[in-house]
Amino acid sequence: MGLFDKKYCDICGEKIGLLGNRKLEDGNMCKDCAAKLSPFTTDRRRTSLAEIKEHLAYREANKGEVAKFNVTRTLGDRTKVLLDEDNGKFIVTSANRWQNENPDVISFSQVTGCQTEIRESRSEIRRKDGQGNEVSYDPPRYDTDYDFYITIHINSPFFNEIEFKMNFSRIEDRNSVEFREFDRQANEIKQALTQVRQNARNNIAAANAPKVSQTCPHCGATTVPDAGGRCEYCGGAMA
Repeated sequence: MGLFDKKYCDICGEKIGLLGNRKLEDGNMCKDCAAKLSPFTTDRRRTSLAEIKEHLAYREANKGEVAKFNVTRTLGDRTKVLLDEDNGKFIVTSANRWQNENPDVISFSQVTGCQTEIRESRSEIRRKDGQGNEVSYDPPRYDTDYDFYITIHINSPFFNEIEFKMNFSRIEDRNSVEFREFDRQANEIKQALTQVRQNARNNIAAANAPKVSQTCPHCGATTVPDAGGRCEYCGGAMA
């Protein structure tokens, strides 16, 4: 097959235009199908056609999860972490109209860790000497900028982490109000995701724990509480 032979998308079957091919491990995909993938996907070229089709099926089902998502708490500024605490899920998005963007809806229990990082970037400040040449100061002087990053580690068959930069513009002073505010936001996100993850896992462990017979304080019957923690005979709440 020649370099300029026509290619067709192995997902939708449409002809792939010039510069529109997105190579897979064992096939080709058009840019329109690629746009439907999660933005957190990596190593597309090492992903098989079967895995991509599974991913796209997940993304289609995710639209239903987005429709049901109810924001109970908002964390962050430029890129936000939106929590649905009633249903134990969250999304990460920078879109104002996120409902139209199909952001990945992730369960609290899928979080395996969360890290914050302050990245420094330094550039040397130079001066011109008497001959107009740029030279270093003695000792050298540097312009230092700071950026805040969050990395959320995820247990998912489609991606394993979400990394995003929190601040939009560069931060030049570690003692500034802006620096302290983004530091606060970063730690708030980390603490919140760590806590909801632990709560979700505690609930799973409690649900899987062996049921133990108890004596109902209302009717005196010996019974195992139902899913709502009530006596099967009188319906009374059991501690």
